[in-house]
Amino acid sequence: MTYCSSSEVDLPAITAADVQRAFAELKLPAGALAIQPPDGLTLVNFKTNFYTTSTTPISTSLTLLGQQVTLEATPASFAWNFGDGQSTSTTEPGAPYPDLTITHSYLRKGDYLPSLSTTYTGRYRIATGPWQTIPGTVTIDGPGQPLRAVEAQPKLVGY
Repeated sequence: MTYCSSSEVDLPAITAADVQRAFAELKLPAGALAIQPPDGLTLVNFKTNFYTTSTTPISTSLTLLGQQVTLEATPASFAWNFGDGQSTSTTEPGAPYPDLTITHSYLRKGDYLPSLSTTYTGRYRIATGPWQTIPGTVTIDGPGQPLRAVEAQPKLVGY
């Protein structure tokens, strides 16, 4: 009887399609949508600020065809749906006040459900081999976040 070490055993080749399938099946999180002003309230004709803090790559290891594979998913682009029929796409995550990089002004008072979709790109490596790009992307749609746009009335007050 002959014994082989694990390095001598012929393992099936992992294809790009195998990795792409595993990448598509990852349980990636929806991006966290932050809106300023906070508390679900904004003003009509006021620049409402949108951003996400979900920018860190996510890494996981798994076994594919008997081999250790590390997958890394990186948020690469963001689709901002403002809930009023308007949307925009960016490669930047926006920023909190005072850096108003992604804003939207609601033209009418009402209740809206803005949301964020995050598109991830990926890379992988087999065991300790070199990193390789995963073909394609995965987009995760986030839930709508309630936002009410109200009108403000200026009032003069005496001293």
